[in-house]
Amino acid sequence: MSASPASSAAPPRRALPLPGLPLLRRLGSVLATLLGLLALTFAIGRVMPVDPVLSIVGPDADRSTYEQVHAQLGLDQPIPVQFACYLGDLAQGDLGRALLSGNPVTEDIARVFPATVELATLALVLGTALGVPLGVLAAARRGRPADHVVRLVSLAGHSTPVFWLSMMGLLVFYAWLGWSGGSGRVDLAYDGLVASRTGFLLVDATLAGEWEVLGSAVRHIALPAAILALNAMAYIARMTRSFMLAQLTQEYILTARVKGLSERAVLWRHAFRNCRVQLLTIVALTYGGLLEGAVLVETVFAWPGFGQYLTSSLMLGDMNAVMGSVLLVGLLFIGLNLLSDLLYQVFDPRTRVQRH
Repeated sequence: MSASPASSAAPPRRALPLPGLPLLRRLGSVLATLLGLLALTFAIGRVMPVDPVLSIVGPDADRSTYEQVHAQLGLDQPIPVQFACYLGDLAQGDLGRALLSGNPVTEDIARVFPATVELATLALVLGTALGVPLGVLAAARRGRPADHVVRLVSLAGHSTPVFWLSMMGLLVFYAWLGWSGGSGRVDLAYDGLVASRTGFLLVDATLAGEWEVLGSAVRHIALPAAILALNAMAYIARMTRSFMLAQLTQEYILTARVKGLSERAVLWRHAFRNCRVQLLTIVALTYGGLLEGAVLVETVFAWPGFGQYLTSSLMLGDMNAVMGSVLLVGLLFIGLNLLSDLLYQVFDPRTRVQRH
């Protein structure tokens, strides 16, 4: 008996996924997120009660001068047209000019952003160096006094307003004790003595061998970095404790203890090793929050960084500077998320398996 056509036919081939399709999807998601962020910020900026024209010409300018500047800024066009023009300039790498300084926004951000990066990086290092061991200690001593102390400190550090904490820090450590260097990045006597090579004053002073300037810079950055580090430490300690508690209930931990391993080896070599992948995302997002959330600290300490620049731009109604700052913050969070995903694949081989 001859085989039927259906039985002799070859089985249908399964379509293979295109190798670059996940990358294209992620890129499309990134662009859509940035576009939505820019559109929302642009719309909010146009309904703000601050008039950028008055910030330029002043309240005593005549009507013709006001209308001329209003047209030069493109504010006489409908909002969708203004947004389309902004996107066109953005596609060419032009973020416009800042009203406050008259310089291109890219130059202003490149000038002020290193100060914020220096402050946030030091805060992240301090917060991680303290938060991770405290979280491990709290998990290992669950229900004991050490656990209660760590949880109390974490709660206080996470819930205390940063603005109030900064004011109290200045009052105690600067006004009363004289330990802190006060406002700014360095004492006025040392301002401008070190040429800016990297934008990071601690690095530039070290490279130049200006040890007095370095000492002054350390005294100025210590207090604001410690305040930011307290908030970061509280969050990292709490999340580390949660991750560690989930691991300490697993069977492999019981097996390790039965084998006679020391408690230190059980905690760090086994339990913490399986937590580090999750902590990477926490630390990355904390860093992004520090870069974005340093606004209040920089305002209190007159820190000439990105946060103070954004605050001044908002008060002035300078939407070019605000839009450029918002775009940078969005790119930072997206970049840190992508970096954490990459580190996930490096430290956890299971995430390299493609899911279809």
